Amino acid sequence: MEILELYNYWVFAILLMIGFYAVTAKLNLVKKLIGLSLFQSAVFLLYISMGPVEGGTAPIFHADVTGRVFSNPLPSVLILTAIVVGISTLALGLAIIVRIKEAYDSVEENEIRELDRQ
Repeated sequence: MEILELYNYWVFAILLMIGFYAVTAKLNLVKKLIGLSLFQSAVFLLYISMGPVEGGTAPIFHADVTGRVFSNPLPSVLILTAIVVGISTLALGLAIIVRIKEAYDSVEENEIRELDRQ
């Protein structure tokens, strides 16, 4: 297996690092939320990449199942649930940012901290 054949893991690592950078280094709350969404998408990609098996069939059991290779459906099922949770988390985060913008007239983390200290 060559290193370029594993492009999905390279995309996972790049997305993960971009998301982690945005969450830790950016001061804008919307950018932090976008970074969190990228981070989640990278984890989704990793789990989905582990699911298919080369030469595998759907795990439907019938009389002649001996010697067959099956793909694992569990990562796909878990990711469907995680996507729903991720979307609702993103929506809640955006709603909280809207309320913060109304209260502090800013979405910059350092400005909000300064206003809280006063």
